[in-house]
Amino acid sequence: MQTPHLNSPPRPPRPRTALRTASRAAWVLAVCSALLLVLVAAEWRPLIDLDTGISRTTHRWAVEETGVTQTFRVLTDWVWDPWTMRLLCAVAALWLGLRRDAWWTALWLAATCALAALVQQVLKAAVGRARPVWPDPVDSAHYAAFPSGHAMTATVVCGLLLWLLHHYDAARAARLAATAVAVVSVAGVGLTRVWLGVHWTTDVVAGWLMGALTVCLAVSVHRRRRPGPAARRTAPSPRESPAS
Repeated sequence: MQTPHLNSPPRPPRPRTALRTASRAAWVLAVCSALLLVLVAAEWRPLIDLDTGISRTTHRWAVEETGVTQTFRVLTDWVWDPWTMRLLCAVAALWLGLRRDAWWTALWLAATCALAALVQQVLKAAVGRARPVWPDPVDSAHYAAFPSGHAMTATVVCGLLLWLLHHYDAARAARLAATAVAVVSVAGVGLTRVWLGVHWTTDVVAGWLMGALTVCLAVSVHRRRRPGPAARRTAPSPRESPAS
């Protein structure tokens, strides 16, 4: 039996292990999303009271801190707006489509973002949750509240783009920078929606959960259809023996 050399590179993760991890995460996210959906639809009093208490506090801060509120309006309406996120996704899909070996991934990315937008609108119509109403609003929004479209879209787009950077083995510095931007964006957009008084806290949490669920399911589909470039490079050649 051969003893592995101490300086030998680590083995790449097995595709089946990655698929099992994504599947388990999807199940957990699905259960949490379904539970929150049921509680909101049933108007469970403890949850409604929690939402109301948080919203009253943050709205008072928003009225008092006009500078912060104006900054948050710019961020939520322009930087983290769902259409801005979808445009970013479209640019990434176009770039992938120009690569000869990535056209399927480009279609996968565009289809996932489109499906997420459709699911979001269907859930809003099905639940029909009213948005917070204030005598002195600092911002306005239309249509139903649950789930937060801003939070769900940011989670889906940022999650997919981060995974693609890992999938195509981008430089470590680029992945770290992208991760920092993604975390700030996903967390920040949720904070702005509650601060501006256009969403309940559970709307944002639902957007995060359902967005993460969408990413897990999409990644599972992609892994089953297309192995990663890193996995293909590290796969042993038919001409090479396992012991070579």
